[in-house]
Amino acid sequence: MTHSAATAPERPLCPPGVAHSHFDVHAEPPDRQFLAWRARVGHVMDALPSRDALERPFNAAIDRYDVGGLVFTECRSDTLVLERSLARVSTDSVRDFVFHVFEEGGVDDLRVRATPGARRKDEPPPAPAGTPTILALDMNQPVRMRRHDCRVHTFFVPGALVQESFPDPEALHGRTLACTTPLARLAAGHAISLARHIGGMTPAAAQSAVRTGAQLVVSAFGKQAGFDGNARAAARAAMFDRVRRHVQTHLHRADLTPESVLAALQLPRPTLYRMFQHEGGLGSYIRSLRLRQAASDLARYPHVMVTDIAYGAGFRSASDFSRAFRRAYGIAPQDFRVQALERRF
Repeated sequence: MTHSAATAPERPLCPPGVAHSHFDVHAEPPDRQFLAWRARVGHVMDALPSRDALERPFNAAIDRYDVGGLVFTECRSDTLVLERSLARVSTDSVRDFVFHVFEEGGVDDLRVRATPGARRKDEPPPAPAGTPTILALDMNQPVRMRRHDCRVHTFFVPGALVQESFPDPEALHGRTLACTTPLARLAAGHAISLARHIGGMTPAAAQSAVRTGAQLVVSAFGKQAGFDGNARAAARAAMFDRVRRHVQTHLHRADLTPESVLAALQLPRPTLYRMFQHEGGLGSYIRSLRLRQAASDLARYPHVMVTDIAYGAGFRSASDFSRAFRRAYGIAPQDFRVQALERRF
């Protein structure tokens, strides 16, 4: 699938009070089209060039709507590889949650951890051909993916809004949702309709529709995870929040383990296991938080020794930290720090 000025749908005029921008590479020379697109999206994700991408025409266009503190975009593009590296996460300020509603196309080779293409334990099977899918990303975590020729509608949502329906927003990162349930189909249909009609809405209606769309996609993921609004789900969410706060408070302690959390909070072992099953267990969740804190400190404090950062993040030794860091991110802590400093300067 390709897109051009001749085949792209006509864009409605934007209502007053809604900030709208449009970008299309059609007017660029063919050998500059991919580079123009890379420059456009580079404030959020890095578009990784290949020889083919630089030598052949590249079709892409995006419409962005800023309304009521939220952002909604409609994008059409050819196949490309996108990456948000750990070094980038540690040096920029983009922290929203992003929900991609794929009307056409989708992604593969999705990497949110060290193992390329590894599926989450709770990830559903691939959607039937032609079924819209939704991909959730946390911009505070690294990701790499190949996005095929697509038409995709995207909500950029602050974490506070996400947490209203999903008590552990960070666990959304890399989740995919096939729009085969009533709520997921409603969320996808709303996003597709919004892209078609936002230009004819009043500012108040546009703000309400974008917010409703964001709430629908988050609720669809919440339903998938069992946070469906009933009393049992509310109790589970409150319990999860209690565990998460305990972990974050004691993250610097080397003796913070799943066993210590069980002892401190007096929770049933099966309950604790189910709460963190999507993270590979509470131990994996603790290790992931420690690694992310260490990565942030490596970038923010270039003069602090790596050993001190390792101990400050709760690791028992510098060697344990280096092994875990390399296993998770494919790079040594010292090399990561160099990359982060290069990005900053």
